Order: sequence, then structure tokens, then C-alpha cells
Amino acid sequence: MNWTTAVPADDTYDVWAPQPAAPRERGGWLPRGFAEWFAVGQTLLPALLFLPASQSYRVFIRTGAYAASLFAFGIWWFDRAGRRGASHPAQRWLGVTMFWLCLEVLHPDSTLMQSVAQISLYFAIFSPVFWATSYVTDRRQLMRTLAVLVVCNGINATVGVMQVYDSDRWMPRQLSGVYSAEGGDMLLSAMTYVGPGGRLIIRPPGLFDSPGAVAGAGTVATILGLIFFIEPLAWWKRGAALAFAVAGISSIYLSHVRAAFGATLLMMVVYVCLLAAQRQKARVVGFASVAAAILVVGFTLSVALGGQSVADRFSSLFQEDPTSLYYESRGIQVRYAVTDMAAQYPVGAGLGRWGMLSYYFGDRHTGLFAEVQTAAWVLDGGMPLVLLYSLTLIATLVGDWKLIRSLADPEDKRCATIVVAANIGTVGLIATFIPFGTAVGMQFWFLEGLLRGAMVDRPRIGQ
Repeated sequence: MNWTTAVPADDTYDVWAPQPAAPRERGGWLPRGFAEWFAVGQTLLPALLFLPASQSYRVFIRTGAYAASLFAFGIWWFDRAGRRGASHPAQRWLGVTMFWLCLEVLHPDSTLMQSVAQISLYFAIFSPVFWATSYVTDRRQLMRTLAVLVVCNGINATVGVMQVYDSDRWMPRQLSGVYSAEGGDMLLSAMTYVGPGGRLIIRPPGLFDSPGAVAGAGTVATILGLIFFIEPLAWWKRGAALAFAVAGISSIYLSHVRAAFGATLLMMVVYVCLLAAQRQKARVVGFASVAAAILVVGFTLSVALGGQSVADRFSSLFQEDPTSLYYESRGIQVRYAVTDMAAQYPVGAGLGRWGMLSYYFGDRHTGLFAEVQTAAWVLDGGMPLVLLYSLTLIATLVGDWKLIRSLADPEDKRCATIVVAANIGTVGLIATFIPFGTAVGMQFWFLEGLLRGAMVDRPRIGQ
């Protein structure tokens, strides 16, 4: 069979179609659908915080997804059959990164509990790149997992929109009570904005319990919803995908998270560029047209629900100088991290000194502040950690590009393109957020593992 066949002229590829080569057999202890259920858990577990009195168990609920990742790695490690998978170009760099973090235990300001918690968090976030390769063994299974992410994140985003439309019914009571009664005027101002008729709107959390948190789900729902809409699927599946995409972009607008909007645009641009590189002209035009349409439709819907505050928030991205706007909001923190913080903490400030781990396992009075990924890396391991994790991500992106170019089947290329486009937004968030200290980063490595597992046995050009 010739796998170097030219791209068909009609651009009508079906990534759901059966693969010409039979997928490899997978043994192992985890069920075949574990990857799909793990994807469901990323939304389902945080949603448990909607249950009455669930805040008492918040720590256990919020750590559930990370615990599941560690559990899956343990199964993978001790299961010889399950460990038959593909390697990832970032695995060695991640090993060196973990070694450096373990050395940080010796830092005079590291305590045992904080160190164990912080190292466990890092490992839980990137461990899917190891175990996920073994539990997705073909392209269709990868696409099913992506479909699960579309549905889960789409529902999450839809709830976020409904929380603005009818907050009395959809907004969790614990969240509303905490931020209105206990947060104080400054925190209340940061977590709310004025809507139509002077109504005070809490930035929607979606199925999470933090104001504005739905924006992360909105980015995934938007990009994957658009991609699935142009797939050759049943009309109702395409309609649902489009509805989730509209809900996704609307939830981003309503959450006031401009960084998520920028990440979404980046994902759209990268996806179009990768399609163009594969000479899929019809898909480029179709995707770009629909993407432009939902940006407008979502904005119109969001302004109708959220009022002029939404319009003012996002129009500033185009009315002001982007460089100055970024520097004033997040750029100054990145500069401070690589200059002042790096000089003050050349090998880190001790593990677990920032974020919720400091709150739960350390002294709240000695906790440090980090709001961008670079600052978090500096505090955890100094500039060496910044360099190591940066090289890890560079190796990942270069490896993804090489993978796409090496695949002989156009459908495999486009399937890999979907994952790369979805993941590039997470990399972009490094400049504005701490993605690799949260479940956002875990989803990045999860998708990377799925991609390598699905493509390990696929034909390559020249074979």
C-alpha cells in the first residue's frame, strides 16, 4: 500500500473512518474506556461542589482529578501489558525536571509536607503523557475522547452562560455567598461587574466554584466545537458542536477573561495555518468563516446578557496598544519574575510556598504570590526550573510538528492537527496564567499522551 499518495482534491477526509491498518492489541488492567472516563472526570469532579454542604469536602473534590492521574500512572507502571505504548519527546526532559524538583526538598525553606504536595502536584499534572499513550490505541478512540471533551466543556460553558442569564437558579449558593458576604469590597469588585439595569453580575464559574473559571472550559468548547462542526457527522451532532462553540465563546466574554479570548484566537489561527500547510483549502475557508461568525454571534449574545461592561472589556483589546495593555496587566509580573524574583530566589524559594498548597500545607503568613507561570516556576525551582520546563515544552511542540509532517495518512495528519491546535492555547496561557499548575496543564499532557498512543503504529512517509 502506498502511503505517500497525494492529498485528494475535494478535501473530504473522515477522521472517524476505519483505519486501513488494524490497531495494535492492548492488554492491561485499566478498561478500554478509561481515557474517556478520565476526560469526563475533569468536569464531573469539580461539579460535585454544586452539591449542598460540599464545601466541607472541597479539598478532596478538587484533588480528585489529580489523584486519578496518579492512580492511572501507578497502574501503568506496574502493568507490563499496559506499558506497551509510545514514547514522547518530552519524557526525558520531564524526568530531569522532576529530578530538580526533588533536589528542591533540600532547600532550607522547604518543609516536608509542602514539598511532597508540590512534587505530587507537578507529577500528577504531567504523568498522563506517560500512561495515556497506552490506553488510546487508534485514531477513532482519540476522536471519541475529543468528543467527550467537547460535550463536557460545552455543558460547562452553557452552565456559565445560564449563570448570567438566571443567576438565582444556576449560580451555586456557596460561591455567591462567599464572594458577596465574606470577600470584601476589593475582592467583590474583582469578581463582579455591572450588567444591564445596574445588576451586579458575578463572573460565571460554570461547573467550578471560582468566579471566571468557566473561561478555561470555554476555550476548549469553542475550538473543538468548531472543528467538530466541519466534520462529516450527522446533522444533529454538528448542530450540537456549533451550539457548544457559541456557548464556549460566550462564556469567555461573560467571564471577562481576556487571556482566554487571546488563547482561543491563537488556537484558531494555528489550526487554520496547519490546515493550510496541508493544502486543505476547503476546510480553511469553512473553519475560518464559521469561526468569524461565532465570534460575532457570541459577542452579541454576551453583550445582551452582560451589558456594556462586556463590550468595554473586550473592545480594549483593539482600541489600546496590545503591547502596553499586556504589560500593564500581566507583562509586568513576567518581567518582575525573571529579574527581581530570580535574583532573590536563584534556586527557588522552597517548594509549596505559593497558591493553595501554601494555604493548606504551609504557613499562610509566609506564603508568596504568583499569578503567572514564570513566577510560579521561579518560586518552585528558580531559573533552572524555568529553563527545564521551557525546554520540555519546546521539545513537545517541535516533536508535534515533526509528527504531523511524518504521518502518511492525511486523516492522521488532520487528527494530530486538532490536538496540536487545542494544546497551543495552553502554551500561550503561560504568559498570563499558571496553566501547568492546574488541571489545564494536566489536560495538555493528557492530549499529548493520547496523540502519541493513537499514532504510534500509523504509517509514516517513506515506509
